[in-house]
Amino acid sequence: MVLRPKRDPDGYTHMTDITRQSTIQNNTITARIRAFLDLIRFEHTVFALPFAYIGMVLAAGGLPSFHQFFWVTVAMAAARTTAFAINRLADRRYDATNPRTAMRPSVSGTISPRTMAFFAGLSLAILALAAALLNPLTLILFPGALIFLVGYSYTKRFTVLCHWILGFTDALAPMGGWIAVRGSIFSADDLPAWLLLFAVTTWIAGFDLIYACQDVEHDQQEGLFSWPSRYSIASALRMSKLNHLLTVILFALMGLVVPLGWPFWIALVITAGLLTYENVIVKPDNLSRINVAFFNINSYIAITLFVGTFLALII
Repeated sequence: MVLRPKRDPDGYTHMTDITRQSTIQNNTITARIRAFLDLIRFEHTVFALPFAYIGMVLAAGGLPSFHQFFWVTVAMAAARTTAFAINRLADRRYDATNPRTAMRPSVSGTISPRTMAFFAGLSLAILALAAALLNPLTLILFPGALIFLVGYSYTKRFTVLCHWILGFTDALAPMGGWIAVRGSIFSADDLPAWLLLFAVTTWIAGFDLIYACQDVEHDQQEGLFSWPSRYSIASALRMSKLNHLLTVILFALMGLVVPLGWPFWIALVITAGLLTYENVIVKPDNLSRINVAFFNINSYIAITLFVGTFLALII
């Protein structure tokens, strides 16, 4: 039986069951999209996107073309969405037993595994398209990047190097930005891109070591291989300091090799100060400020370095 709009004697059409069902369906779709964006913490793209732009403007020596800017941005958003969707799928069992993550939409049922798989597949297709439209080398290297995007979620199951593998995976963003513009990566002129790659790797690894400290008991119970669960929180915080020292050194080397002018060096000094503060506010016996160290400070670092690098190239 087909439901049709009903009319009152005055001739005005009232909402029928069909329109109500359509409204409910639209609201459900919107709610799922919102829940998915919350699940993958889409706003945290601010960590990696500025570094993709750093790789891009360094390779261009200033402003890239609009085509390069647009498709690098699309690729970054798609890559991060793919990686996080797969991560949430892979870690559902562990998230369910962790009090910190037990209410994630992937665990509570707000987002089904099928929905996560759909968004992961869609994002992956968009990423492949962006790689193909940038240049031949980005498309050739796409399968290698995909291995890390998918595989890093499983590394915590067997190696304490998971923090550095995560860092390297995120650091593919600036490398990708560089390749998108230059179309090369293995020549002597590509040295700045490699320094940037390793700088971002140690930066991400450093703050992931800090972040993992809040899950020590859970990781030990589940037999996972985070550094703090294997070697203690104090050891993880010392490793974080060492990694962030290497981060500053590598960025300094990059600035010398390019070379970059005074705006970059001011940004690097600010970054060194923020990294110092990040490592000071988290202590083995007081992890209450981890979220400040993780999100606030690191987003400031990413934006500061991008602005400093870009100004150094155009002034």
